[in-house]
Amino acid sequence: MQDGDEPNRAEWIRLVLAQQQGPLLRYAARITGDIERARDVVQDTFLRLCRERPERLNSHLTEWLFTVCRNRALDVVRKESRTRTLTEIDLSSRQSDEPSPALTAERRETTGELLQAIDDLPANQQEVIQLKFQNDLSYREISRITNLSVSNVGFLIHTGIKTLRQRVRALEGVSHED
Repeated sequence: MQDGDEPNRAEWIRLVLAQQQGPLLRYAARITGDIERARDVVQDTFLRLCRERPERLNSHLTEWLFTVCRNRALDVVRKESRTRTLTEIDLSSRQSDEPSPALTAERRETTGELLQAIDDLPANQQEVIQLKFQNDLSYREISRITNLSVSNVGFLIHTGIKTLRQRVRALEGVSHED
């Protein structure tokens, strides 16, 4: 790389950071169950990005970032699972991801119930649903990130959404009886 390329590279990294830091942080937090560990994972992901050439990644940058982030987050979880078990403190810290003050109380309650329903899904369904709907990735991109077949990704998303619909209908039935 020539000296004249460095500002362009730095600007590229700043732009990618601005666009992808939030989605990667949410994704890593979902996997690790802890916002501080998620920050470390995302920081490591961007450090690895700094070692890459932009032209090598531009055609699949988002996929590359989520794959690196996922692999690093899973490494952290594996390492920590060897040293300690999941506690109730960990579970309670997972539920306070991103409160939105703009939502009404009813919408907050519905969102909380939906998030709890998502948390109750199997981990593989949670992951593919998050990648699809929170990060707007295609089935093919999710397939490459998770090392699942495209049809398996579709099946997991379909099954997860079907389960969520059933749970939301059940919740609506309970709230209408109150």
